[in-house]
Amino acid sequence: MSGIAVDPVYGDGPLPGEFPFTRGIHPDMYRSRLWTMRMFAGFGTAVDTNGRFKEILRHGGTGLSTAFDMPTLMGRDSDDEVWSAGEVGRAGVAVDTLADMEDLFAGIDLTAVSTSMTINGPAIVALAQYIAVGDAAGVPRDRLSGTIQNDILKEYQAQKEYIYPPRPSMRIVTDMMRFTTAEMPRWHPVSISGYHIREAGATAAQELGFTLANGFAYVEAAQAAGLAVDEFAARLSFFFNSHSDFFEEIGKYRAARRIWATWMKQRYGATGERSLKCRFHTQTAGVSLTAQQPEINIARVALQALAGVLGGTQSLHTDAYDEALALPTEKAARIALRTQQIVAHETGVAAVADPLGGSPYVEWITDEMERRAGEIFDHLLELGEGSMLEGVYQAIENGWIVGRIADSAYRFEREVNDGARIIVGVNAFTEGNDETDGNLLRIDQATEDLQLKRLAAVRQARDDEAVSRALDGVRAAAQDPACNLMPPVIDAVKAYATEGEICDALADVFGRYVEKAVV
Repeated sequence: MSGIAVDPVYGDGPLPGEFPFTRGIHPDMYRSRLWTMRMFAGFGTAVDTNGRFKEILRHGGTGLSTAFDMPTLMGRDSDDEVWSAGEVGRAGVAVDTLADMEDLFAGIDLTAVSTSMTINGPAIVALAQYIAVGDAAGVPRDRLSGTIQNDILKEYQAQKEYIYPPRPSMRIVTDMMRFTTAEMPRWHPVSISGYHIREAGATAAQELGFTLANGFAYVEAAQAAGLAVDEFAARLSFFFNSHSDFFEEIGKYRAARRIWATWMKQRYGATGERSLKCRFHTQTAGVSLTAQQPEINIARVALQALAGVLGGTQSLHTDAYDEALALPTEKAARIALRTQQIVAHETGVAAVADPLGGSPYVEWITDEMERRAGEIFDHLLELGEGSMLEGVYQAIENGWIVGRIADSAYRFEREVNDGARIIVGVNAFTEGNDETDGNLLRIDQATEDLQLKRLAAVRQARDDEAVSRALDGVRAAAQDPACNLMPPVIDAVKAYATEGEICDALADVFGRYVEKAVV
């Protein structure tokens, strides 16, 4: 604001854009291009969410991120009376068939937006539906741009939205990686997610260590499936949490880039520069939002967003202030987007690459994050007898990762309950907690009834014999390890088989996973 000219970067090397990319993956970072402002949206029916998507784009959003409801995330149809009643459209958008995906992206140019879909167990079905929408619109598959989360390992560790046992689930993931490598070069087939690990109660260092360990496990699985590391590594991406300990979060992001680059080069033999770069999306910490005095969540989100930007994120989602109470209203979602725009255009932080680089504290916390993550890697490699993939499998099966996360969550809650850790509005500064805001987004039974009618109409109109043949094709492919599952799933989607039917067909071969109790 004072008219002082600034250089693109300050300090000595390695500089941003130079191995091991501690200071950022691009030399000038946000000076030439801001991060993608990717706002999370999804509620009710596909038509409802389509309207919110268009609103986000009108207000300056530059990417779409889809939240699905619980039945969809669990591979269940909306008309499943046992598993879905009362949950349809409540925590995200309901997507049962290709017809819903068509409604979801109606009027949106798929070549002009980058789309992210947060779904894991049934990710292969969601990706097949998206491909089918693009095929019908005449969009070449190599023009589709976006990310599907598809991080099944963290489901067993934190979020619990799995369907099949870990090893066949990894077969699905690697089939998707092989398919997108061949046909969808602009698509990221796995977004390795520390976000949900952190939301489950992990510390920043645990989020870093478990997430990168999962990333290395996917690398090993893809290599075992016959892919060369530089064929796929450039399209792996990460999804991190931005919590409230400002500098700890920044150190975590910087350490993630350094660890990933070093391991990919030295352990996995990657040579392409893009294969060495840890690209990541960041979302502010939903678990930090308080139902008490919800408006002060705007301040929390702003600081968490700033940490993500100073840490060098490639895209960012800012939570809405009312999300501890309900899905965000349109006004709350707009304020969340405006928060990013203030960080981008009013603070000056985008003018210099890695402006905190060289700070003794920031460099120390970066090193400390790396050291603590290294302790996790050492344990997993010991469990796997040198294989990170096998070590992660073992740590899932024996409950080690879940146990470490649970211990950290318990310690944090105890500190809050004892008053040793202050959460404003929760255990201190509680004046105003009795004020309520009745302007919340409510998803009522009428929405569920509408979705059930939509699904019934699709079932009535489709060719049942074609659906049966397509589902048989899915089962046959699942029984043949040499067969890639993506093409038969796309065929089933185009026949308007439901997500639940396709997931059930795969479960007929793979079985369903039941977590073992660990005492």
